[in-house]
Amino acid sequence: MVLAAARVVLALAGVFTAVRPGVLQAELPMASSGPLRVVRAVSVRLDPALVRFTLERRSRDYGLSGDWSIDRLPDAGSVAFNAGQFSGGAPWGWLVVEGVELQPPGTGTLGMSFVVDDEGRVSLVMPGELTAVRGRALQAFQSYPALLVDGRLPWELQAPGRGVDLTHRDSRLAIGLTGDGSIVVVLTRFSAMGGAAETFPWGPTVPEMAAFMTSLGCTRAMLLDGGISGQLAVRQGDGSVKRWPNWRTVPLGLVVTTRGH
Repeated sequence: MVLAAARVVLALAGVFTAVRPGVLQAELPMASSGPLRVVRAVSVRLDPALVRFTLERRSRDYGLSGDWSIDRLPDAGSVAFNAGQFSGGAPWGWLVVEGVELQPPGTGTLGMSFVVDDEGRVSLVMPGELTAVRGRALQAFQSYPALLVDGRLPWELQAPGRGVDLTHRDSRLAIGLTGDGSIVVVLTRFSAMGGAAETFPWGPTVPEMAAFMTSLGCTRAMLLDGGISGQLAVRQGDGSVKRWPNWRTVPLGLVVTTRGH
């Protein structure tokens, strides 16, 4: 069923529509049959050569829940979504904002990091690769679990009992890197009941999300905080903003701006 979903997406790759320079958007069902037929995936494809990434914190003390949401998308912003995972109301793991390391890397084999270096190059790096990029990071945050590493499922995701629940269903938010260097962001939404309950926290399993990211051409990918935190905003060509909000505010967001703004 998951492979069938991948074939559908590949067949419909042309439905991606350019909405801003360097920003393409699509909204697709995750599958034509089975459990995922009631889940839609909002997908955004970003060209790092045409956009820039900025991490935004709304509170230096974070508080218990943070206070960032996609409502904070600035007038010049093209895309915004919540970044990373959270622990005690603060971002978990490595955090670099405007070249300043605010938190050291977290531990764990599945802790992948999104990195923009001082030359504007974007990468997704595993813990063993951090040493080579740590001193040059301009913006960076860490999340888990890694879904894809060089086109393959990590060992922990290949069989049950390896520390990751492979059967739990939830709303998901993921970020991936394709072979051509594009960044892909995917948010899932519950589409039963005519979309009246789209923030209901039900959706793909972790392996199903990995398969979907593969179908979009990602070779590396990781989950961000989903459930009732996952949220996304995309500014359209006419300047209006299409929003997929959620119930919870968060301490950290990633804002994407077209270069030149």
